[in-house]
Amino acid sequence: MSEKVLWSGRFDKAPTDETIEFTSSLSVDIRLAWYDVMGSMAHARMLVKQGIISAEDGDRIHNGLGDILKEIESGTVEIDGKSEDVHSGIEMLLTKRIGDAGARLHTARSRNDQVATDFRMYMRDATLETIESLTGLQEALIAHAERHMDTVLPGFTHVQHAQPVTLGFHLMAYTFKLQRDADRMIDSYKRLNLCPLGAAALAGTTYPIDRHMTSSLLGFSRPTDNAMDAVSDRDFAVEYCFDAALGMCHLSSLAEELVYWSSPEFGFVEISEGYSTGSSIMPQKKNPDVAELVRGRTSRATGSLMSMLTLMKGLPMSYNRDLQEDKEAVFRSIDNYNACLRMMAGMMSEARFDPERMSEALKGGFLNATDLADYLVKKGLPFRLSHEVVGKMVRHCVKNKIGLEEMQVKEMKEFSSLIGPDVMKAISIEECVNRRMSFGGTSPSQVENQVLIGKDSKDAQLSFCMRERERMVKVWNDLAHDM
Repeated sequence: MSEKVLWSGRFDKAPTDETIEFTSSLSVDIRLAWYDVMGSMAHARMLVKQGIISAEDGDRIHNGLGDILKEIESGTVEIDGKSEDVHSGIEMLLTKRIGDAGARLHTARSRNDQVATDFRMYMRDATLETIESLTGLQEALIAHAERHMDTVLPGFTHVQHAQPVTLGFHLMAYTFKLQRDADRMIDSYKRLNLCPLGAAALAGTTYPIDRHMTSSLLGFSRPTDNAMDAVSDRDFAVEYCFDAALGMCHLSSLAEELVYWSSPEFGFVEISEGYSTGSSIMPQKKNPDVAELVRGRTSRATGSLMSMLTLMKGLPMSYNRDLQEDKEAVFRSIDNYNACLRMMAGMMSEARFDPERMSEALKGGFLNATDLADYLVKKGLPFRLSHEVVGKMVRHCVKNKIGLEEMQVKEMKEFSSLIGPDVMKAISIEECVNRRMSFGGTSPSQVENQVLIGKDSKDAQLSFCMRERERMVKVWNDLAHDM
C-alpha cells in the first residue's frame, strides 16, 4: 500500500481498486507534470538554503528531478498509473530512484499548496497563449479593415437595415471586442501571478521556510498573503473561464454573421474552401461548418464557467477534495477557446469580401432616412418634428415602392417646405458615411484612426506576452541550473 499512496500510515486497510480509480486525477492533471517538477526544484532549493534539508540531499533531489524533467519533455516519463495524481506520482518516482532524499522533498509543504502552485504556473502560460491567439484574430480583422475603409454596406439593428457603414468600421467593432478580451486576460494576470507555495495544508508551517525565495524562483510577483485563502482560492481559474466564456460569445457573434453573410441571399463574403465542408447528398453544397462549430462551441465555454461556479459555491474553508474537479473544467475551457481563436483567425485571413454585393444591398431599406431627418434639423426643424416628417415620407415611399433618393425634390417639398435641391447630396449614401466623423464613427477617416488604435493595442498585447515569456525562460533556466 505504501507504494500507491502517500498517506498509508494512518490506514490498516488499503483502498479498493474502485476507490483508487474513482479518486485518481492523473489522467487530467498529467499536463501539470512539468510545472510540478519546477515547483519541487524551487522548494528543494529553499529547503537547503534554510538548513531544513542537507545540501547533499538537495543535490540528489535536484538531479533526480532534472532527469524526470527531461523525460517529461521527451514524452518518455513513466508515472505509475495507479497514482492518485501527477504530484504524488512524481514524488514516488523520485523517491524510488534516489531513496530517502526523495522522501524529504515534501518537508514543509502539502499537496494543497503544491497543487495550487502548479495550477497557477500552468495558467500563466495558458493565459499568455490565449492573449497571443486573440492577437492573431485581431491581426486578420485589422488587415481586412484597412483594405475596406471605403467599402459601404448596410448597418443593421434588429437584423434590419439601419444606417450605411463601412466594412472596415464593422470589422473594427469586433477588433475592439477582442481587445477588451485581451485586456481582461492581462488584468487577471496580476491576480494569477501570486505564489501559494509554503501555505502548506492550510495554516502555514512550523519550519523556517522562505516563501519569498520560492516565489521569486518560480517567477511569481510575490507570495499569497493568507495560507488558508491560498489553498482554497480558485478565483484565477473561475476568472479565466469567465473571460473565455465572454470571449467565445464575441466569436459566436462573428461566426453568426459569417454564416448568414456567406449565404446566397447575402453573398457578402466567401469563406475559403479550407474552412468549409460539403454535403453527403447535395453535390452543390459548401457549408460554413467551422463558423457554425465555433458558434456551437460557445456552449462548452459557458458550461465550463458554470461548472466552476457550481463547484466553488458553498465550499467551506479551506481545501476540499471537490477542488480536484477544477482542472478538467478549466483545461476544457482553455483548449476550446484557443482552438476556436486559431480557427477563426485562419478563416478570417482567407475570407474574401464582395463590395459589389454589399453595394447592391444598400438599395432599399431607407438607410439614409436618419440623414434626411438631420438635414431638416439643420434647416431649423426640431428633431422630433423632422423625425415625424421623414417617417411620413418613408411610408409614402413604401406604398410607391421607391427609395427616398428616387423622390423628386418637388415631391419632397410636399412633406416640408424646408427641403431644397441640396437634399439629394445630403442623402446620398456616400455622404451619409463620410459625414459621420464623430470620434469612433464610420467615416473612412475615423476607421483609419480606429485601425491605428487597434494596431497599437495589438502590439502592446504582444509586447506583454513577449516580456513575460522572456522573463519566464530566464526563470526556468536559472532554476534548472545546478544548485
